[in-house]
Amino acid sequence: SSFLRHARSRNYVSESEVCKLESVPLDFGDYHPLKPITVTESKTKKMNRKGSTSSTSSSSSSSMMDPLSSVLDGTDPLSLFAAAADPVMTTATMDSTRKKRDKDDCSAVGNDFEPWSSKRGEILARYTTTEKLSIVSGSFFRKATTTGSAVSEKVRTRLEELDDLEEGSQKELLNLTQQDYMNRIEELNQSLKDAWSSDQKVKALKIVIQCSKLLSDTTVIQFYPSKFVLITDILDTFGKLVYERILSMCVDNRVSLPDNFSPESVNDTAKETCLNWFFKIASIRELIPRFYVEAAILKCNKFLSKTGISECLPRLTSMIRGIGDPLVAVYARAYLCRVGVEVAPQLKESLNKNFFDFLLTFKQIHEDTVQNQLVVQCVEIPLYLTLYSPAIDWILQCIAYRAPEVLLTEMMERCKKLGNNALLLNSVMSAFRAEFIAARSMDFIGMIKECDESGFPKHLLFRSLGLNLALADPPENDRLQILNEAWKVITKLKNPQDYINCAEVWVEYTCRHFTKREVNTVLADVIKHMTPDRAFEDAYPQLQSIIQKVITYIYDFSLLFSVEKFLPFLDMFQKESVRVEVCKCIMESFIKHQQESTKDPVILNALLHICKTMHDSVNALTLEDEKRMLAALINGFIKMVSFGRDFEQQLSFYVEARSMFCNLEPVLVQLIHSVNQLAMETRKVMKANHSRKTAAFVRACVAFCFITIPSLSGIFTRLNLYLHSGQVALANQCLSQADAFFKAAVSLVPEVPKMISVDGKMRPSDAFLLEFLCNFFSTLLVVPDHPEQGVLFLVRGLLNVIQDYTWEDNSDDKVRIYTNVLHLLSAMTQEAYIYHVDKVDSNDTLYGGDSKFLAEINKLCETVIAQILDHLKTLGKEETLKRQSQLALYFFNTILAHGDLRNNKLNQLSVNLWNLALKHGFADTKTMVKTLEYIKRRSKQPEMSHFTDLALRLPLQSRT
Repeated sequence: SSFLRHARSRNYVSESEVCKLESVPLDFGDYHPLKPITVTESKTKKMNRKGSTSSTSSSSSSSMMDPLSSVLDGTDPLSLFAAAADPVMTTATMDSTRKKRDKDDCSAVGNDFEPWSSKRGEILARYTTTEKLSIVSGSFFRKATTTGSAVSEKVRTRLEELDDLEEGSQKELLNLTQQDYMNRIEELNQSLKDAWSSDQKVKALKIVIQCSKLLSDTTVIQFYPSKFVLITDILDTFGKLVYERILSMCVDNRVSLPDNFSPESVNDTAKETCLNWFFKIASIRELIPRFYVEAAILKCNKFLSKTGISECLPRLTSMIRGIGDPLVAVYARAYLCRVGVEVAPQLKESLNKNFFDFLLTFKQIHEDTVQNQLVVQCVEIPLYLTLYSPAIDWILQCIAYRAPEVLLTEMMERCKKLGNNALLLNSVMSAFRAEFIAARSMDFIGMIKECDESGFPKHLLFRSLGLNLALADPPENDRLQILNEAWKVITKLKNPQDYINCAEVWVEYTCRHFTKREVNTVLADVIKHMTPDRAFEDAYPQLQSIIQKVITYIYDFSLLFSVEKFLPFLDMFQKESVRVEVCKCIMESFIKHQQESTKDPVILNALLHICKTMHDSVNALTLEDEKRMLAALINGFIKMVSFGRDFEQQLSFYVEARSMFCNLEPVLVQLIHSVNQLAMETRKVMKANHSRKTAAFVRACVAFCFITIPSLSGIFTRLNLYLHSGQVALANQCLSQADAFFKAAVSLVPEVPKMISVDGKMRPSDAFLLEFLCNFFSTLLVVPDHPEQGVLFLVRGLLNVIQDYTWEDNSDDKVRIYTNVLHLLSAMTQEAYIYHVDKVDSNDTLYGGDSKFLAEINKLCETVIAQILDHLKTLGKEETLKRQSQLALYFFNTILAHGDLRNNKLNQLSVNLWNLALKHGFADTKTMVKTLEYIKRRSKQPEMSHFTDLALRLPLQSRT
C-alpha cells in the first residue's frame, strides 16, 4: 500500500483559518484587564458562632470580579485578623509606638550619624606597634569558680576580694607582642562575662577597674588609640550587664518596664542595687578607673532620678580636668561623649563644655613633660599629634551633629585663636558637614598655610579638605585656585606613600570640576612621582581608586582615551591580578555607559588591548565563574562594535577577535552568532538577491563558522551552532555549505555522552538530545535533497545514527524521537509544505509529488513504525506496563493527528494501540475521555465521516 493512504493530506491555510480564535467586539466600559485592582478592607461582623467571621461588604474599584477575592469568598484574611484583634488595644499600641517614634526622632541620633562601631576597625588597623607591651594581671585570669555555699564562707570571700581590690594578688606580664596583648584583653572580657554569669559581681567590678587602670599607661604611646578601643569594649560590656541586671529587677508580674520608663515606676530593690553600684564605684581611689567605670554605667542613673544623667555629665566633665596627661585626658573626653550621645543625645551643652575644656588645656601638648616623654620613646611630634585624631574627631562629630551654623562658626573661630592648631583644624574638617567646609574652602586653605610645618603634617590637612570637596562643591569662582593651592603642596611631597594618599583624594575633585586637560596633568604628575624605584608597587589600592574615579566621571570613552596619560597610567599596574581587576572595571564602565555601537579606532585599539589583558590572565587554575565573568565583559565589547555598512571590515574585526580570544569558549560562541547575524544582515540589505560579491562574502561568513565550531568543547553548543549556522547558510542559498553543516551535526550525534555537566551538576543528556533532534527535524523539512546523494539522504543518515545510539534502559526518548520522525515524514508527503525558505526550492517543488519519492517516504515510514512497535513489545514486563500504556496513547495521538485513518491497516493499528493503553489498568482515563470527545467532534466535519466508525471501536475503561 502506498503511503498516500498513510499520511492524511493537509490544507494548512484552511486549517489555520479554522484554528484561529473567534474575534468578538468588546465593550470595555470602565473595565480594562491592565487597570489596577484596588482591594479595600473587608468590613466584617462577628457571628454568633465563636470566632467565625464573614464579610458583609467588600468594595472594589473594578466592575469585574477580582479573581483573588473570589477565591476568598470576598473576605481578605489580613482584614479578618485586623478585625479580630481588639480595636481599642490596637489603637493604643499604635499611638504609643507613634509617640515613641516621634520622641526618638527628636532626641536620638539618626542614621546619618556615623556610629563608633564603624570607626573601631579603622583605629585598630591604623595604630599598631612592634614594641613589647605589658599588662597587669590579677587573680581574675583564672577561670571563674563559684564560691562556697555557706553564707559565712561567701561573706569572708567577698571581704577578702574587696581588700585586695586595688592592692596585692597582681603581677605584671611583660614583653607581650601586640597580638598577645589583644588576646589577653579578650580573655579579660571573657573572664568578666564568666564572673558575672556565675554571680561574682565583685570580681567583675575588679576586672573592670584593672582594665581601666591600663588606660593611664602610655609607655607604648603609638598603640594608645588601639588600647583605648579594646578596653572601652570591656567597659561597654560591663555597663550593659549592670543596666540589664537592674532592669531585670524591675519586672513586676512578668511585665517589664517600657523603654521610656520614669524613676517612679522602679521598685525599691532595683533602686537600692543601683545606688549600691554607684557607691562601690565612688570608693575607687584612683581617678581614671573611677571616672571610666562611672561613665560606663552612666545610663543606670535613669533608675534613680529624671535629672540624674544631666547632673552627672558636667561633674564627670570636670573630673577629667584632674587627668595630667593630655592624650589620656582627650580619650577620656571621647569616651564621655560616646556614652553621652548614646544615653542623652539631647544634652548638647555638656558635650560643648567638654570640648571647650579641651581647648583650654590644648596648649599642654607643647609642654616639657610631654616633650620629655616623646624623647624617651623616640616619637616625633607629627606622629604624636596624629594619635589625638580619633578622639578629637569623635568629640567634634558628636558636637557638629545637626548643630546650627552659628555654633560651627564659633568653634572654628576658637580654633583659629589657638597657636599651632593643625591637629584641631584636621579634626574640624573631618567632623563638620562637608557643605560647611566646602563653602569656606579658601578660609581653610589660608589656615592650613599658616600652620607650623613642624607639627601636624600639612599634606594630611589637604587630604582632609579634599575629602570634603569630593562630597560638596566649593564656590565656582574659587575652584581653580583651590586646585592650584592644593597641588602646589601635594606635588612637593617626597614620600611616595604620602603623595599618593593625597593625590588619590584630589583626583576626584579634578575630575568633578575640570576638563580632560587638567585630569591629564594630574595623571602625568602621579606617573612622575610613582614610577621612580617602582613606588607604584606599594600603592596599587590608591592607583586603582584613581582609575575608578576617572572612569566614574569621564565615561565617554572617546574622550577618556584621548586623555594622553590614561594608557601610560594603566602601564603602572604590573601585578597581573591587579591589572586584570582594573581592566574589568574599565570594561564594566564601558558596557554600562556606552549607549551606541562604535567603530572609533582609538576606542577599539585600547579596548582590544584591555580585553586581551583579561583573556591572557586565564590559565588552568582560573575558576569557571571568573572565566564566565571575563567572557561576559569581552562579549559586551564585541556586541558594541559596528562598522555600519562596511560588512567586510566587520568580518575582519571578528577574525582578529577570534585569534585574540581563543581560550574563552563563550567568546567564540558569541563571535559565531555575530558572524551569522552579519550574513543575515547582508541578506536583508540585498533582499535575498545576492550579487556575485555578496554571495562570496556570505560564503566567507559561513566558512568562518564552519572552521570555528569544531574548536568548542561543549557538545550541545557545537550541535546547536551547526544547526543554526546551517539554517543561516540555507537562508543565503549556500546549499552545499548548509549540507556540510547538517552532515557535521549528524556525525556528531553518536558522540553525545549519557551525562553532561549543566551549571556544575551532572545531568542525563536525553532531554537535551530530544530537544535538539526535534529542532533538527523541523529544519530538515525544507532542506532540498542533493542531486548526487539519493532521496532524503540527511533524514536516512540521522535515522541510522539514532538507531545505533545507546539509549538508557529506562528511557522512552527513542520512541518519542521516532514519532517526531513520523510527523516530519507526514509533512514531507504534502503537495505544499507548511513553510519554506525564501529563494530556496524544497523537495515539494523539486519532486512535485512524484510517486517514487512518496514510495521512499512510505518505506521509511514502515520501518519507523516497526521500530516503535518493537519498543512497545519490550515494555510488556510488569514493572514497565505503565510506560507502555503512556507510549501507546502517545503514538495513537500521532496517528490521529498525521495519519490517514481511511487506510484499514492504520485504522486497525490505532484501535490496537488504544486497547493496549487500556489493557493493564494504567490508562490516563481523563485524557482518553477528552480524546474520544475530540474524535466525535471531528467526525461531524466534511470528509471525516470515517471517524464515526473509529469512535465506536474505541472503548473506555470503566470507572470502577
